[in-house]
Amino acid sequence: MTIHNNMSRTALWFRSLLLPDGGADGVRLVIRDGRIETLTKDTPAETGDEIHEIGLPGLPNLHSHAFQRGMAGLTEQRGATADSFWTWREAMYRFVDHMGPEEVEAIAAQAFLEMLESGFTRVGEFHYVHHDPDGTPYADIGELAARIAAAAGETGIALTLLPVFYLHAGFGGLPAVPGQRRFINDTDRYGRLVDASRKAVSPLSDARVGIAPHSLRAATPAEILEILPLANGGPVHIHVAEQVKEVEDCLRWSGQRPLELLLDRLPVDERWCLVHATHVTEAESADIAACGAVVGLCPITEANLGDGIFPAQAFMERGGRFGVGSDSNVLIDAAEELRLLEYGQRLSLRTRNALARAPTPSVGRSLFDAALAGGAQALGAPSTLAVGQPADLVSLKADDSALAHRQHDRWLDGWIFAGRRQTVDCVWRAGTRLVNGGRHIHRDAIGRRYRLALHKVLHQS
Repeated sequence: MTIHNNMSRTALWFRSLLLPDGGADGVRLVIRDGRIETLTKDTPAETGDEIHEIGLPGLPNLHSHAFQRGMAGLTEQRGATADSFWTWREAMYRFVDHMGPEEVEAIAAQAFLEMLESGFTRVGEFHYVHHDPDGTPYADIGELAARIAAAAGETGIALTLLPVFYLHAGFGGLPAVPGQRRFINDTDRYGRLVDASRKAVSPLSDARVGIAPHSLRAATPAEILEILPLANGGPVHIHVAEQVKEVEDCLRWSGQRPLELLLDRLPVDERWCLVHATHVTEAESADIAACGAVVGLCPITEANLGDGIFPAQAFMERGGRFGVGSDSNVLIDAAEELRLLEYGQRLSLRTRNALARAPTPSVGRSLFDAALAGGAQALGAPSTLAVGQPADLVSLKADDSALAHRQHDRWLDGWIFAGRRQTVDCVWRAGTRLVNGGRHIHRDAIGRRYRLALHKVLHQS
């Protein structure tokens, strides 16, 4: 059940549509073969046009571990000792042990469906489960990458696949532990995995493939340098400085903090996405901004795991670029990621409207524009509503109470700070309407498979 992009000609008319230069009224889009053929402002609708009130570009989700959607809510019980990211990770390893290829695909499809329903239209899938549960590679090294691609094809979401290089359990090349056996590849086998990933996504429209050294815990700087050519000019993503213990361990091993080490030893530039970067110094923040890398912020997951709060206000003042991701997928909600990002700054700085930037006083607009641009950069795919670009759009329900009597930036503020997921009405990916009335067109079938997969996984664990 693969969704094929719209290869016909359609026309959409929006009473108000967010364009790169701001909100515009009376916007008519003609879409052919999934791309915007013409875009006209201040024009009336024509006979046969599909009419909507409020529209905006689809948002990129730059960091996801789709399989973790199946764990949502299962790690919220206190253990015998103090709970942390590291105790959560042990629960994740146990969950991973019981997934086969069918379960990986079914859970990913549910996660991708929910992303579309919330307003995400492209996902960066940081994919690190590669092998059989006992750690044996599948006959096709790309078996599970192909399952991720199949889930993207079924739901219609655009995919940037980021196969993960993972070899070690800690800084300095420590041997992997048993719970990591499904993740492990040496550099040679990783090269075959990247090739297989490109083959897996080849049937998908606008798919991209990058590389993802998991972290400086799981890959040494020398190994990262060795695999960098495999990116072939595409995105490079890495977890860094998410946890205080990670920073302390890196200092003990190398004498440098993780971000300091990364920026010192590796050619970090605009292709890179530094995921989390939570525990960043002012000097490191300035260096990230200067090199043009994107910081991948995942506020819901970072709050759920107790990571900490990234100093986004200072980073933005330095011209830093960021995007948002759903990471562990404990809750999938595009607006909530932006809302929690702003609220984290308000709580830590004891201020309001922390991330608004002149000449845009609207916090919602500042957040949305930054996440749109940063996410597109990090995923290697445009996100602009312009002639020649993919028709990836979201419409909002004009009669939602959060949007009543608002206009342009005010309705963006209303959606992010006062709306709920049901504020999203329709979502188009490459001109194909995948969400209608807030529901994905294949929600029932995908939901049934998800529940069956979860029953199998949880009854084995």
